[in-house]
Amino acid sequence: MTISPNTIFTDVQAIRDTSPLVHNITNYVVMNNTANALLALGASPVMAHAEPEVADMAGIAGALVINIGTLSDPWIAAMFTAAKAAKDKGIPVVLDPVGAGATAYRTDTAKKLMQQFHPAIIRGNGSEIMALENKGAVTKGVDSASAADLALDIARHLNQAYGSVVCITGEIDYIVQDDDVIQIKNGHAMMPKVTGLGCTASALCGAFAAVNPDPGRAAAHAMAVMGVAGEMAGRNAKGPGSFQMHFLDALYQISDTDIGKLFKG
Repeated sequence: MTISPNTIFTDVQAIRDTSPLVHNITNYVVMNNTANALLALGASPVMAHAEPEVADMAGIAGALVINIGTLSDPWIAAMFTAAKAAKDKGIPVVLDPVGAGATAYRTDTAKKLMQQFHPAIIRGNGSEIMALENKGAVTKGVDSASAADLALDIARHLNQAYGSVVCITGEIDYIVQDDDVIQIKNGHAMMPKVTGLGCTASALCGAFAAVNPDPGRAAAHAMAVMGVAGEMAGRNAKGPGSFQMHFLDALYQISDTDIGKLFKG
C-alpha cells in the first residue's frame, strides 16, 4: 500500500465536497477540540452519547468514532449499542482506546469493543496498543510510556486477529494493514503539549474512513494531514495555546501544494 500527496488531497477534497457526518462518542475533555477540527477540515461532527439515540445516529453517519477517555457505565452501554448499529449497516468504526493499560476498567472496555466489533481502525499510542494484548505496557494517565515502534508486533497481531487497521501514533506514526506498514514522519514537537490532539487524530480517521473504503489508506491519509497541519501550525505558534488556533486554521487552509511540499511518507 502506498500513498502520495495526490491520494491524500483527493480524500481531503472528498471530505470538503461531501461533508460526511462523523458520529463521536468521545470524552468531555476533547469534545470541543475534535468537533472544531472536523469542521475545519470540512466534515460534519455530532457528539451524541445518550443510549436511546446512539443507534439511530450511528445509522445515519458516515463513520462512528468511539473514544473511551472519560468512561462511565452508561457511556459504555451507549458505545456498544452504537457500535452494533454501525456494524449492522456497514459503517466504519474507529476505536480510540484512550488510557488502556492504566486501569482494568478501561483496558477491559477497549478489549471487549475490539473483540466484539472488529473496528475498521484502532488508533492509539504505543502503550495503549500494547495494552490491548497485555504485553507489559505501562500507561501513565493517557500518555504513552512505550515507543510506537515497540508496539508494531502487537499491531500486526491485532490486525491478523481482528482485521482492524492499527494506527500507532508517536514521533513517527505507523499504520499496519496486512503485510504493509506505512510510516508518516510529519508532525511538530509542540503537538504532544496540546490536550486532545491524539483524540483529534482518531476523529480525523473517522472523517477519512467516511470517504475512503480502504481503512488503511484512510488512516494513513488522516495521519499525514494531521502531521502536515501540525508543521504548518508550528511556523507561527508561540506556545501550546496559539498552536491550537493555528492548527485549526491549517486544517481549514491545507492545500494540495502544502501537502506536496511538506508530506514525508
